[in-house]
Amino acid sequence: MNEDKNLTDQINDASSLLDSARKEIGKKIIGQADMVDGLLMGIITGGHILVEGVPGLAKTQMVKAVSEVLNADFKRIQFTPDLLPADLTGTMIYRPQTGEFVARKGPVFTNIVLADEINRAPAKVQAALLEAMAENQVSIGENTYHLAEPFFVMATQNPIEQEGTYQLPEAQLDRFIMKLKVDYPNPQEELSILDQLDNQSDQILRKIFSKYSIQDLKALSAKINVDESIKKYIVSIVNASRVKGRHQLPFTRFIEFGASPRASIALYNCARVNALFQKREYVLPEDVKAVAYNVLRHRIVLSYEAESEEMTSDDVIKEILSVVAVP
Repeated sequence: MNEDKNLTDQINDASSLLDSARKEIGKKIIGQADMVDGLLMGIITGGHILVEGVPGLAKTQMVKAVSEVLNADFKRIQFTPDLLPADLTGTMIYRPQTGEFVARKGPVFTNIVLADEINRAPAKVQAALLEAMAENQVSIGENTYHLAEPFFVMATQNPIEQEGTYQLPEAQLDRFIMKLKVDYPNPQEELSILDQLDNQSDQILRKIFSKYSIQDLKALSAKINVDESIKKYIVSIVNASRVKGRHQLPFTRFIEFGASPRASIALYNCARVNALFQKREYVLPEDVKAVAYNVLRHRIVLSYEAESEEMTSDDVIKEILSVVAVP
């Protein structure tokens, strides 16, 4: 990125590249624009994404296409109940030629990891992935190894098939900067998918970011101005989710536990990237609202009363956004 250019020109250049990336990904993926933007936002912020959706929605193809466009290495790990931490991180193996134990690195040593059906793995495997996500490092034997840069995890879970699954603990859910919900394509998009089958080929996507690194985009998003009133707005939204037991707000009875300070940081960073997506040098309240559902839906623990009334996290977030004063 040319540092001699002013901020407006840098943002316009970045926006053009992001548009090119979306167009390139669209050659293999029909629709799912929100998931594409969510993945790009997670990678730019340095966070990790949890995707919830039924099978067959091209989640694997999506992350493979993103890795091609980003010129990044990609590996897929199918999580199963018999998976071991060593299957993820690697293990020490003995070499009789030298009489030494050496580390054999696991599939987590890559740029982009697809953790498919993460909730099918037991807690010890989830804990191993948690270290990699939180610290960007992995312990094998007595040694610690740093992971590649950038390092991004997209984890998926199936919302309709819960037999043989292990619910993700709140501590690990909080490590995901966003939780995306992927729905079925509309009829027109599904028709385009069928039309695409007739022209199917092993098309190689252009590497859009070969000369424009993710680190450059991350540094550019950090230059987006966030006014003090916007910071207070972010804190007010997160704080409103924590007012358990106080009855001045009508939705508090639906919340068992509110969002952590990590939610405030995630809202702050994601709102900046959303402003970048909109070609702006500053964050508006609309940017905060645009990312609020994805950032907060997995961080708010609903009460029994909410479940009995069939309230969802998104319903509660809508209530929060409606009562918190907009600057």
